[in-house]
Amino acid sequence: MGLMSRTSNVVRAWYSKLLNRAEDPSVTLDYSYERQLEMLQNVKKGIADVVTAKKRLELQTQKLEVEMPKLDEQARQALGANREDLARAALERKAFAQQQLQSLDQQISDLAAQQDKLTESEKRLSAKVESFRTQKETIKAQYSAAEAQVKIGEASTGIGEEMADTGLAIQRAQDKTEQMQARAAAVDELVESGTLEDYTSSSTQLDRELAQVSAKSQVDADLERLKGELASGGEKKALEKETK
Repeated sequence: MGLMSRTSNVVRAWYSKLLNRAEDPSVTLDYSYERQLEMLQNVKKGIADVVTAKKRLELQTQKLEVEMPKLDEQARQALGANREDLARAALERKAFAQQQLQSLDQQISDLAAQQDKLTESEKRLSAKVESFRTQKETIKAQYSAAEAQVKIGEASTGIGEEMADTGLAIQRAQDKTEQMQARAAAVDELVESGTLEDYTSSSTQLDRELAQVSAKSQVDADLERLKGELASGGEKKALEKETK
């Protein structure tokens, strides 16, 4: 259980670090601003819907207000024609219209209050969105400036990831070059000492050893000759001094 818990913590920490590196504040801020604009747009749409509903009720109210005098006139005409039943029917319709008008007036009043409330909310939200937009642009500019400064600093000091990779490549190249130079020197030393046979040459190991002996003898002979010449020159100079 403890191992699973530690593993889970490590995975969450790694995932959080990965998200932190991948997250771009500019993208996050722009997304938040778009969401706020959507909310603001929904509030404006709600206001428009309320106003539309209120206008429909106001149109119904106007129709009823126009109809009521007609119903009153119809009731008078019916009474003049001794048709009390028709007059009663007209007045009943007038009373029902008055009830409808009262109900519509209340609904219009409620919608007007709702419109005022939404309008006030829209103003506050609009101010907040505008304030966030200004803050968002300021933060984005600051982040861009800091990001540019970091990139310039990394490029100049060589601590960036690309510069680090370049440094590793140079170090590996130097290590391989030194290794190859050491190998070449070792091969030369082995060839000279005769430990490593040179198959590109026609001479054998014996031939090379005899050549070395011959070269040594030649050096010894030349050395003795030079010593003899120096000794002869010294004796000649001594005789010339005695003659004088």
